[in-house]
Amino acid sequence: MRIVSLLPSATEIVCLLGLADSLVGVTHECDYPPFVKELPKVTKTLIPHDATSLEIDQLVRERLKTDLALYSLDMEVLERVKPDLMVTQALCDVCAVAEAEVKRAACTLPGNPRVVNLEPMSLEEVFDTLLLVGDATGCRDKAELELGKLRERVDCVVRRTESIPRENRPRVAFLEWLDPFFNGGHWNPSLVEMAGGWDVLGRAGLPSVTTTWEQVQVCEPDVLFISCCGYTAARTLEDIPIVEKLRGWQSLPAVKQGRVYITDGNAYFSRSGPRLVDSLEILAHTLHPGIHPLPAGLPAAVDVYSR
Repeated sequence: MRIVSLLPSATEIVCLLGLADSLVGVTHECDYPPFVKELPKVTKTLIPHDATSLEIDQLVRERLKTDLALYSLDMEVLERVKPDLMVTQALCDVCAVAEAEVKRAACTLPGNPRVVNLEPMSLEEVFDTLLLVGDATGCRDKAELELGKLRERVDCVVRRTESIPRENRPRVAFLEWLDPFFNGGHWNPSLVEMAGGWDVLGRAGLPSVTTTWEQVQVCEPDVLFISCCGYTAARTLEDIPIVEKLRGWQSLPAVKQGRVYITDGNAYFSRSGPRLVDSLEILAHTLHPGIHPLPAGLPAAVDVYSR
């Protein structure tokens, strides 16, 4: 089977199922496992590489008005790699190739490749996508095996969290964009809860939404956990001076207590794939380092005020 992945998380799922050799094309954003960066790129982006966070937000809002995505298919490459299966998503028509474009493309390609659509809104639904891809590729047994390993890791975190008194669980403002503010939606509020915190901004199973600075202040979070969508930790750090200029920033409980953390949103919390379990473990260690050990090989969140 010749597989094209149109989503970084789908690429990670395909590789987890032992199908790395079947990948013949990926997106320009696919970077894990590292070898996929050498595969043919079947997508292009309209986002300038040097755009600021505010400029990216404005570009996204303009595209939303027209129902057009910020990414498009490179049909020349797609025709050359001749896929049998295309794995895509309909969760966000701005942040990935639009589902309608993928379906139109499939109809024009030789062999009329099958299109599998992933649309998870929660961690449990992310787990379901492993089985969906497993069924589509004839690897159901492997998918169930890997899913069992992921569930066990989640269960370990949840069991440790159960030992934490409710009054010792911090109020967490999870942010996935800083200019403007966006809360962390979808699966992230549930990850906060499983890690031993209270999410004061997000709503589990619902999309992220624009959040005002006043809303953040009113919540009086004990912890600010920042995981900007598509950004590395280093790139997110570049935006910290923007928020530090806000009136009342120094008075925020999380800032006064020195509990402002940044993690790699590109690799972890933004990707609806297997590494959401890594994300949970990173978050749990950040909130309760004495209870949740950081697994070997995972990066600790960056402590903004003691880096």
